[in-house]
Amino acid sequence: MARIELFEGILKYFRDRAAAGQVELRRRDVEGAVDAPPATVLRYLERLEAVGMIERLGRSSSTRYRLQGLAQPVAVAQVSSTPAADAPAPAPVGTAALSWSAAAKNLTVQLDAPLGVRIPVSYQRKIVDDYQPNQTFLLPESLANELYREGRMQGQQPAGTYARNVIAPLLIDLSFSSSRLEGNRYSRLDTEVLFESGRADPGDLDATMLLNHKQAIEFLIDEVPLYGMSVPIVRNLHTLLMQGLLKDEDALGTIRNKVVNISNTVYVPSHAPQLLDEMLTQIIEKAKLVKNPMEAAFFLWANIAYLQPFEDGNKRTSRLSANIPLLLYNCAPLSFLDVSDDDYGRAMIGVYELLDTSIAADLFAWTYRRSIAKYAAQIAAAGQPDPFRAKYREAIYEVVAQVVRDRESLTKAIAGLGVDPGAATQLHEIVMSDLSRLGEHNFSRYRLRMREVQQWIAEGRPAAD
Repeated sequence: MARIELFEGILKYFRDRAAAGQVELRRRDVEGAVDAPPATVLRYLERLEAVGMIERLGRSSSTRYRLQGLAQPVAVAQVSSTPAADAPAPAPVGTAALSWSAAAKNLTVQLDAPLGVRIPVSYQRKIVDDYQPNQTFLLPESLANELYREGRMQGQQPAGTYARNVIAPLLIDLSFSSSRLEGNRYSRLDTEVLFESGRADPGDLDATMLLNHKQAIEFLIDEVPLYGMSVPIVRNLHTLLMQGLLKDEDALGTIRNKVVNISNTVYVPSHAPQLLDEMLTQIIEKAKLVKNPMEAAFFLWANIAYLQPFEDGNKRTSRLSANIPLLLYNCAPLSFLDVSDDDYGRAMIGVYELLDTSIAADLFAWTYRRSIAKYAAQIAAAGQPDPFRAKYREAIYEVVAQVVRDRESLTKAIAGLGVDPGAATQLHEIVMSDLSRLGEHNFSRYRLRMREVQQWIAEGRPAAD
């Protein structure tokens, strides 16, 4: 019997016998029930006692064991996060004003056990293999539907419209929040100053991490509406996030062939490259079939982090990947605002060790609602978008790109659009205004490369008519 199954089997036997009226059990009773050697059963009974699941009565040959009064059983979580029955249990601490579910509190009890008594586990592909899009839910289905109603943009708009409308605060929020969860020392104000300058000392790894996030988010906003959700998009996200941070440049965007270890957990990720490649593809393909973007976002976030397909940077890649379905469905982006390190760690470890998404689901819903509120306020403060600019948005981007990349004259570029004279005049004014503001902080919306913009600026911003 596998170790996690033996742990469950012993606890199930205790529960079954208690239900039948036999509360106290001898070790040999357990040995017979689970068909395991005496030494193995004794070791597991000692672990269960150490984590408060059972208690020992006596210390001699007459020793008996019984379930601890209010203890909850250790079990591999179901793929669906159905809340457990209420039970007195400590809540995760750190994220302010978050009301944790009973299931999250019960999971916390298990995760607070010392590492030495928790059972080492490896990757279990059943969390993906058993997942049936639109039938199985990692988020409670009702919660996924609520978040979708709250977070989506009203009306029919091109994919990515919501994110483009809040790109300025989004770049700061997501870059800062995601980097802080990796131990980055920059404050939010430091991040804003860094992004305004666009440059940093190459030896400052914290600055590099933040600038990498900014570039990766810009890539998401530009490329996802064009190419959708795919393995290359996720692998390029990893490349952008980890450039300059890995010793081996060949590891950027590449399925790892090295062993990785994660601190503060007994989870040991798989180190079989073929399995990692197969499962990453399956994760993306199943996420593409999920109709509810909240469930798809949560599925990507939890599973990419759990799989650990890359040498480093898996959690930050998972956080940005979670935004892919939100971009495609024009929902508010997810910035992980105000999430504490402790709670984020518990959420991930619950998935890693027990495939239990209870803490992760509570945390996801709480921080996503904060994102919804913030970006809705940003859009309201900005007022309604200019209908002319919205109609000709792609044309504006193309003309700016022709002027900057190809050194085309502005008049000739607009003439090539074949619009009526009135629209051409208005386009001329808008593009001139955009060109005057174009810089390293906002070039991505025009699908330009940084070096193209830098060279154009160095030449004096030519836009001759």
